[in-house]
Amino acid sequence: MRVFFPPNVQVSVVLGVRSLYGRRTAHRKRSETYYTDESIPMTKKVACGEFVKRQTADSGYSHYTGSWADLEDMVEFHMTYNPNAITPGYRDGVVLLGLPASGFRCGIVALDEKSRLTAAYAPRREGEAPFIRVSSKAKKQVAKHASVVLYRADVLEENNERETGAEWEIVCIKARVSDEEEPMHYYTMARNFLHLEGGTKGNFSADDFAKSIVYWNSHCMTTKQRGVKMFINRLLSLFS
Repeated sequence: MRVFFPPNVQVSVVLGVRSLYGRRTAHRKRSETYYTDESIPMTKKVACGEFVKRQTADSGYSHYTGSWADLEDMVEFHMTYNPNAITPGYRDGVVLLGLPASGFRCGIVALDEKSRLTAAYAPRREGEAPFIRVSSKAKKQVAKHASVVLYRADVLEENNERETGAEWEIVCIKARVSDEEEPMHYYTMARNFLHLEGGTKGNFSADDFAKSIVYWNSHCMTTKQRGVKMFINRLLSLFS
């Protein structure tokens, strides 16, 4: 059994925590209800939505090397027993949760004059407008800091994007090797600010946009793996 230790929690409590709130608990009492669409029953506290599952080892994004079930358990554990790791996001119902960096890989590349860039024009997923995504071929690095972005069920329902029966859905894995938190990409900000397809309405300042432009002018994500290397990574994941 994989166990995650937050500060000031006794081992005896940790060993029993999975039976208290884990994935196998079907009748956990809830004191709050965050959703309005009763067609999707509330089944647990945290789940991975389909959107975050694009962040795999062979993608150009940061990723977690464990299973999605392991990630859900770790996130629920820290939300419950380590609330100081939760910070508010850009609007109500969106939070960032800091996690132990072990098992996370960072897909952010710091650019220099020797970097070779690739540009692709495509949507994140079907139904969204395409955008320019710049990437650079580089090996993902072992993360020094990791967090996930979670959206509450009622926020996801604003755009009909709720995909699970959980109170909170993990929508993004963030991993980095720098101490400074990277800003949201400026196009993602614009999508949210203008409430375009796939964006969740939020307000951002000129300072937010300026810092994002400056940061992403010298950083990008790694290039998605293809061909033999992608096949080998998928094969290895079956035995991990």
